[in-house]
Amino acid sequence: MDFIGFKKALFKEALAQGCEAAEAYYQRNESFSVNVLEGDIDQYEVNAKGGLNLRVRLGGRNGYAFTQKLEEPEKLVARAMDNARSIEAEDDHPMQGKCEYPALEKPERRAYSLGEQEKIDLALSLERAAKAVDPRVARTEFCTVESGRREIRISNTLGLDAFDEERTAVSVVMPITKEGEDMRNAYAFRIGEGIFDVDRCAREAVADSLALHGASPVGAGTYRALIRNSAMAAMLEAFSPMFSGDNAQKGLTLFKDKLGERIADEKITIVDDPFHPDYARAFDAEGVPSVTTTVVENGVLRSFLHNLKTAGKAGVPSTSNGGRAGADASVSVMPSVFYIRPGQKSDDALMRELGNGLFITEMDGMHAGLDPVSGEFSLIAKGMLVENGKPVRPVDQITVGGSFTKLLGGVLAVGGSLYFNPPRGGGAIGSPAILVDGLVVSGR
Repeated sequence: MDFIGFKKALFKEALAQGCEAAEAYYQRNESFSVNVLEGDIDQYEVNAKGGLNLRVRLGGRNGYAFTQKLEEPEKLVARAMDNARSIEAEDDHPMQGKCEYPALEKPERRAYSLGEQEKIDLALSLERAAKAVDPRVARTEFCTVESGRREIRISNTLGLDAFDEERTAVSVVMPITKEGEDMRNAYAFRIGEGIFDVDRCAREAVADSLALHGASPVGAGTYRALIRNSAMAAMLEAFSPMFSGDNAQKGLTLFKDKLGERIADEKITIVDDPFHPDYARAFDAEGVPSVTTTVVENGVLRSFLHNLKTAGKAGVPSTSNGGRAGADASVSVMPSVFYIRPGQKSDDALMRELGNGLFITEMDGMHAGLDPVSGEFSLIAKGMLVENGKPVRPVDQITVGGSFTKLLGGVLAVGGSLYFNPPRGGGAIGSPAILVDGLVVSGR
């Protein structure tokens, strides 16, 4: 049975059994991945899977049931109703009703129409390009091309009927460079049509790896620091739960009582923009029409991110940030395209403005070394020592620590080059480079 026929059978059965409403969330994922090593295919995967999550509203409670097979609708409804009856308290998670969606242009991309052999050839050419950049490239640790397609359908008995298709293409290369006995690595990636940018992607990765040779710590202290856009995007992603309305209502963010208050320097504006042309979507995982939300405006916290449930509790409209980790997952709050708005200064201008300090290019340990509730962090970092506005030597084996709020409060300048980390679950998080004052470093 196809989705349309199955959902009709589900809704008919649910209403006949006394449910006040029913909703079907269907998701199908198709993915391709190839990794090459020394001119041969090292790993090769092609996957396709789908699933449907049924929600029924029964006696003021929501019950859920999941299936990977679109068959036996009566049994799926019965499971969802049993789960609703097991809920002790009423569940105030509403359903989105019938609505209109903005028309989004999603132009055809050559990257999305490549055949499997073409993707394999692209990965092989990326590996060759990396090894040709410099004789110090010993090999690649990995060289991967991936693509994916995600189909989402949401329908309910209130008249909601939404369909979307998301396509992705990513290439990643990590060369290993060797100078004497010193071996280093770094990676670079491209998204969408950028996967054809083989030569520049390879040069970027090799240059970052070579820049690490001869690295050593700096002394402990407090430094002015320029945080590279990719490193800052990773930090913002790790701390993004601080802006969740769900976490605010549970007391799991120190911003919970800070609406309307200054939480960052006035140079910082953070937006959630589901209309960003590279990652546009018409609706969220609850079928709520997309809206752009200014979360932090000139340093002032203006809004949390909400789904329908948290928005109802807060007495505000949903910010269209209902999200699901998969069809079998419950609805949560997730960013869509969440980023620090870039400024006007080039990276070279920021380096000159830094003067003497550190250029932080990478921070590791985001999952273990920071606390998104308190905002505290202690992360292993790499970068460059900068003197008179010029990098003079590579730095590693240091730990940077402090408070995310103090970091945002000490911003001296914001760069103009916006960088997005690889998208996860249809969204993306990004940042420009930022220049900060007072970054605490533990070194030698």
